[in-house]
Amino acid sequence: MAEVGNVAHPERRWKIPIFVFFEDIRNVFKFDDLGMEILRIAFPAALALAADPIASLIDTAFIGHLGSVEIAAVGVAIAIFNQASKVTIFPLVNITTSFVAEEDTVRRISEKAAIADLEKGKEEKSDTKVLVVTADTDNDNEKTEKRASTNNETKESAPAPEFKTTKFKSSDNQSKGKLKRVKRHIPSASTAILMGCILGVLQTIFLIFLAKPILSLMGVTSDTPMLSPAKKYLTLRALGAPAVLLSLAMQGVFRGFKDTRTPLVAIVAGDLTNIILDPIFIFVFHWGVSGAAIAHVLSQYLISIILLCKLMTEVELLPPSTKDLQFSKFLKNGFWLLARVIAVTFCVTLAASLAARLGATRMAAFQVCLQIWLTSSLLADGLAVAGQAILASSFAEKDYQKAKAAGVRVLQMGFVLGFGLALVVAIGLYFGSGVFSKDKNVIRLITIAIPFVAGTQPINSVAFVLDGVNFGASDFAYSAYSMVLVGALTITAEFILSKTNGYIGIWIALTIFMALRTFAGLWRMGTGTGPWRFLSVPPMSSEAKS
Repeated sequence: MAEVGNVAHPERRWKIPIFVFFEDIRNVFKFDDLGMEILRIAFPAALALAADPIASLIDTAFIGHLGSVEIAAVGVAIAIFNQASKVTIFPLVNITTSFVAEEDTVRRISEKAAIADLEKGKEEKSDTKVLVVTADTDNDNEKTEKRASTNNETKESAPAPEFKTTKFKSSDNQSKGKLKRVKRHIPSASTAILMGCILGVLQTIFLIFLAKPILSLMGVTSDTPMLSPAKKYLTLRALGAPAVLLSLAMQGVFRGFKDTRTPLVAIVAGDLTNIILDPIFIFVFHWGVSGAAIAHVLSQYLISIILLCKLMTEVELLPPSTKDLQFSKFLKNGFWLLARVIAVTFCVTLAASLAARLGATRMAAFQVCLQIWLTSSLLADGLAVAGQAILASSFAEKDYQKAKAAGVRVLQMGFVLGFGLALVVAIGLYFGSGVFSKDKNVIRLITIAIPFVAGTQPINSVAFVLDGVNFGASDFAYSAYSMVLVGALTITAEFILSKTNGYIGIWIALTIFMALRTFAGLWRMGTGTGPWRFLSVPPMSSEAKS
């Protein structure tokens, strides 16, 4: 390890920081300690992240049998709801993950130090007590002998020193047992849950009262048959917004603890409920698109209840006072991520809006492709979660060697995963597009979009993983600045290409969007700037090290 200032930094084998991405590339899937830690976090996280879009795909499949108008209407409503949720929850969940990971790491370090001090203090206190007892015995020989002669006792019969020492050790063991049973005090967890509840209620009010104007902005006007089913679905889904935001906030807490299994269990339980209720509400009760929305809302509240019950057993959710809450810290960093997510949201929402203006058939095909595009890409987001949690802990510990190794490993794994996803998506869409619609025109348009939906998977995977890497380094400001610039360029491309190339032009613009997003994410670490400036510090000579 080389020392720069007072901070230990890893030695580099590369003179240019960007080449760090190729370091130990042969070990990309090596099952060493780091590889296993990444997989333990990433695999359940990927399944959990993909579960909700998969449930939306199942909704889409069921609704698709109602007609092209219904599936197009629901497609617009889902796009609005998802983007509105991202605007509110994306900053919250990612900040929560980083802050909880940092606080939990500091807490563990403090506990280890406290236990070490306790052990040291116990030994010193025990030695002092023995010496005091011995001194008292030596100074009071005459009194002891007098008592012994009077009571026919000897000095050897006095058990006081052993009794005091045993009592002290017993007390320590009891204290240790109590410490182990104490819940974790993580202020970020309480703050995140409270903010999730508030933002969820505000989102419900916003979507219910402004459903019609928002749909109109998306191209679903009063003279289109999509308006009625779209408004019904969006209004009912809005009732589940508090549950969605609360559950995602709690998922951020568990991610910070590097526990992605608990959210997976809760999400699977909720989504299975959704899948079971969908055909019952849609076809048996004949509720149509309303039945699909109600089933989804009920599943989200079930997920929230499961996560909340589990979290209450591990964390003190009620802080001693409001001063322990970290609203200013959340709002400061949340502002940067809010700007970033607005840029991303606007690009995707604009693409859906432009597709809706092309008619119900093209919108139906675009909705199916978009859902698959996002769902498959989110599998790589599991690696982003692992990278964020590990990097946040590593930076808190100032373990820059592990930070570099974890960042490089998850990026390499994401790139390889992207090629696998490209193959699966291409084959799946080509042979399985009929699952989503029986309309031949919709199926034809889905087939046309396959090169874009499948071909961008490697780029998408790296882009998602880079988000986690930069968030783990708490590089929120750069993430915001770069994405706003990327968003501006993408929006321009979407307007131009949709007018000149229509449906295909929208997909070309989205491909440009992901390519620019990947480049911006790689730039920070690849140039060794910001939190990654230690990669640009030249390694010290052997004389300097000594």
